[in-house]
Amino acid sequence: MSDKSIKIPGPDHPITVEHNPCRVVVTLAGKVIADSHDALTLREASYPPVQYIPRRDVEMSLLQRTDHTSHCPYKGDAAYYSIIAGGERSKNAVWTYEAPNAAVSNIKDHLAFYPDRVDGIEEMASPEAGTF
Repeated sequence: MSDKSIKIPGPDHPITVEHNPCRVVVTLAGKVIADSHDALTLREASYPPVQYIPRRDVEMSLLQRTDHTSHCPYKGDAAYYSIIAGGERSKNAVWTYEAPNAAVSNIKDHLAFYPDRVDGIEEMASPEAGTF
């Protein structure tokens, strides 16, 4: 039985989610998997920042849902997708929190990609970018 406790981000484990003013493009095997002007950057404790891309900006036909799941006490239960074009390298390369904990509720309906399972996650300055 796994621990499904919920922890609240705080000074000992900070989490912030902010609109990324850049255009974020994810590529693999010569294909654009995601292209968004509405990505969210999640910063969690000492981990590298993660780009969460709205589902509407991801080419979902290139993904295949898997049975893999994981649990983060701060964010909730994650579901996973593989990127078909990437073969074994891109198995479970994409994750999403379909019912995230309240502290990170704005990542609902967003997908994140493991950088080592795609060819690139590029952030490009966007001319019309503004901040909230």
